Amino acid sequence: MDKNLDKKLNMKDIYIGDTGKGTPLVLIHGFLCSSRMWELQINFFKNYFRVITPDLPGFGKSNKAISYNRIESFANLILDCLEEKKIDKFYLLGHSMGGMIVQEMAKISGNKIIKLICYSTGPRGEMPGRFETVDQSRENLKKNGLEITAKNIAKTWFVKGEEAEYFDICIEAGKQPSIETVDNALIAFKNWNGVETLKNIKNETLIVWGGKDKSYNLEQIQTLEKNIEKSKLVIFKDCAHNVHLEKPNQFNNTIKNFLL
Repeated sequence: MDKNLDKKLNMKDIYIGDTGKGTPLVLIHGFLCSSRMWELQINFFKNYFRVITPDLPGFGKSNKAISYNRIESFANLILDCLEEKKIDKFYLLGHSMGGMIVQEMAKISGNKIIKLICYSTGPRGEMPGRFETVDQSRENLKKNGLEITAKNIAKTWFVKGEEAEYFDICIEAGKQPSIETVDNALIAFKNWNGVETLKNIKNETLIVWGGKDKSYNLEQIQTLEKNIEKSKLVIFKDCAHNVHLEKPNQFNNTIKNFLL
């Protein structure tokens, strides 16, 4: 999809959760996920912030919206949604693909972001060291269909795999997008590399990573830490990709302590 098609998206097709009071905290979900992934965070953070949780176009309750295949398009859309809500200053957290999106948002409108959190993410969409290449994921999607592909990917997000307590939330989220949406997201990965522009991120930034993450390896995390000037790294060594569901209390408190 090119830039011109971005304009055809109907903003009414975009779901945005909005609860709590105070300074806005915007949570951007990742690939094959939805805002429902943040339930444990919403219940905690709404006591401190106005919590904004969009479903990206094509995912979750926004699954009737046109899907995008550019990380920059997702970033511009979220900024437009926040502008429509008259939200000018906010805390921003992005998970996985959402972490790529928030890096772009910081480059486009960094002055609006009070503090930034890059969580289980990296600066390269191709994700060197990932459990499978992006092209392999695209091939598996065509060969095996959405349900099997989504389940196999979600297994890698937890140390306990499908035995994990919140695995079912991931399975449900993975059933909501179309195959085209998922493939477009994978194309967005392939076409995005944010390494060269990391130095343009001037926000105070927290980087959160699980030591057993099979999507983003330590090298990706270290590239973020080395190139974002005001960054600090926290590692949950016994967690995989979904720290917020594996150790929600510790995760929530780590984020709160950074923001407040």
